[in-house]
Amino acid sequence: MPKNKQLKYDKAYLRIAQEWGKLSYCKRRQVGAIIVKDRMIISDGYNGTPTGFENFCEDDEGYTKWYVLHAEANAILKVAASTQSAKGATLYITLSPCKDCSKLIHQAGIVKVVYHQAYKDDSGLKFLERAGVVVEQIEDITA
Repeated sequence: MPKNKQLKYDKAYLRIAQEWGKLSYCKRRQVGAIIVKDRMIISDGYNGTPTGFENFCEDDEGYTKWYVLHAEANAILKVAASTQSAKGATLYITLSPCKDCSKLIHQAGIVKVVYHQAYKDDSGLKFLERAGVVVEQIEDITA
């Protein structure tokens, strides 16, 4: 696919991920993720508490509870529970992945990560690059 056409798709998928992130109940940060394979969305996720837990991500001090699942983890788990496979897929995420999620991304067989904003800790990105995953930031996601 021509580079400018790919960029158009990348920006559109990031905008979808951004919209998906708005479904999160987390106050500190709302993160959305989309997994795309063969130009088809095969999974989606946003950060939040596990199924059956209260929809409050932060404790009384305003810190994120340790058991909150990140958007990309939720999207990967959703694929795992389906008939789809993330092998060879691209992950679109509104915030670059942390080191824990980076391990899941690599292990799930995702080959490319496109993110909008950079997370303060870039060790997840460094791990992905070392693992051979293509990592790309797109700051301007307007059409």
